[in-house]
Amino acid sequence: MFLHRTLVLSSLIATIAISACSGDDASTAISDTTVPTAEAATTEVPATDAPAATLDPATEAMAYTEPGEYPVGVTTLELAAGNKVEVWYPAIAGTTGTESYDVRDFVPDAIRALLTADIPASYTYTAGRDAAVADGTFPIVLFSHGYSGIRLQSTFLTSHLASWGMIVIAPDHWSRDLNHVLSAPVGDRESSVTELLASLDLVTAGNDDPASLFQGHLDTSRVIALGHSAGGGTIVGAAADDRVYGYISMASGVIGMGGANATTTAPPTFINKPSFFIAGAADGVVPVDTVSRPSFKAVPGPSRLWVIDGVGHNGFDDFCTFGNGSGIIGVALASGLGPLLDAQPQLKTLGQDGCLPPAQPVDLGFPIIKHAVTAQLRFWFGDDATPVGLDSSVGDQYDLAVSIDSKD
Repeated sequence: MFLHRTLVLSSLIATIAISACSGDDASTAISDTTVPTAEAATTEVPATDAPAATLDPATEAMAYTEPGEYPVGVTTLELAAGNKVEVWYPAIAGTTGTESYDVRDFVPDAIRALLTADIPASYTYTAGRDAAVADGTFPIVLFSHGYSGIRLQSTFLTSHLASWGMIVIAPDHWSRDLNHVLSAPVGDRESSVTELLASLDLVTAGNDDPASLFQGHLDTSRVIALGHSAGGGTIVGAAADDRVYGYISMASGVIGMGGANATTTAPPTFINKPSFFIAGAADGVVPVDTVSRPSFKAVPGPSRLWVIDGVGHNGFDDFCTFGNGSGIIGVALASGLGPLLDAQPQLKTLGQDGCLPPAQPVDLGFPIIKHAVTAQLRFWFGDDATPVGLDSSVGDQYDLAVSIDSKD
């Protein structure tokens, strides 16, 4: 299967060559980074004999910006406590359909009734609901959303990863999802780690269940955690689990926890696992220079840091596509809720960051994020013998400049 996907990648590259919510402030954004007190043993990812690609930087930079070979399937499961869990996966050939979600459906009913403006508030992507899984076994990506986020918040990326042969699992975290932030949070910072690992248990239990879509399709030896903002802290906690090989932190980090909401002033104990930090230079909620860059410098190698010019905090989720580009806050303002938002300035800042200038349009950042995350995962999962388009040679190949650092 790995060799097959590598050959498909080679064909894609040849074609390309021929045709051319964090917390309510910066401290809470990292508040889930109560780092485990002991290092976890590094899980070995099986090696493969996939051939190394030798490509020019322009081709490498674009290798994973477009969808992969698989149609996408999606299904919704539920944890014992009631949290919904979304799962995206490679579907059988011929799968068609589209899926949409409306962010207004993820707020308390009383607020939903006030969001009456005729303004875009939904995100649509190509996927087949409950389609059969493609033949083969596939690696697993655990996705953790940010403060005032939802399990579906980064579907531009999670569905993309499924098209490249990965099973992506994303629970709602009741301690910080949009509905509970606007009503009454349930649980604490540590509960999000429990929910993420419980979601892994829920889906992998289907590997031996004839009634499950996923029977025989999960490669439980290959698991990576991916998180946005506060989810970046959750995945560090989840990485203490022996099943998790490494983590990708978007608009987040593992240090920079100062402030009134910090849980500790002691230096964190870093997990000895591979890591990748992706940040936006225009992020005013979780600043690169006080969180993501110091985290990259502090964690054990191997690690990588990408900083994308013009990308803000919500450049890593779908939310800036709402409100005609003004985000969730734009939907609320168009519905006449300005006075309510004025009373919650931190929530307003969180909801707008990355949607308005100086941030660039998110459709310029999305391809960069898709490529970087996909390429890193494929290398860690053993699908690519060497990293494709992840070193500094690709930093000037996009519409937005990327600063790239790495260490062994």
